[in-house]
Amino acid sequence: MSKNQALIFAFLFFIIISSCQNRIFFEENVTITNEVWNTEGTPVFEVNVTDTLSFHNFFINIRNTGDYEFMNLWVFVTTTFPNGRNFRDTIECPLADASGKWLGASATGSIFDSRIELDNKILYNTNIRFPMRGKYVFRFEQAMRRKELENITDVGLRIEKSN
Repeated sequence: MSKNQALIFAFLFFIIISSCQNRIFFEENVTITNEVWNTEGTPVFEVNVTDTLSFHNFFINIRNTGDYEFMNLWVFVTTTFPNGRNFRDTIECPLADASGKWLGASATGSIFDSRIELDNKILYNTNIRFPMRGKYVFRFEQAMRRKELENITDVGLRIEKSN
């Protein structure tokens, strides 16, 4: 590979990496105290919006340990719009497949230890435009019919610009 080809390759690689990062409009994760998500513990995410023309994809980030006892997680998502109106939705977050194999990515490779944390990015809304400018507030509540849900370590919201 010539020096010019290497420079062109490096430049294109940089552009591709940069464009992937620019898609993230908002991302924040909240650590769940003692890995127990209580029904009264409600992670809250505030998003300031000025762009009402772009389309966005919304994700729920879930980090759980291998000791989590269910294949999924139900979450109530309450969105408060800048004008004070609320919208509440119920989202199922699959964390394991039908055979019980965890779906989340693990930083430790293929060796499984129940204490390994698994990251899941669950798509829950696609190609959505914010209808108005201002502050949006997203509240997440675990909806698993238990007061305390063990082995959930982090919960988050990620919003990406759509292609």
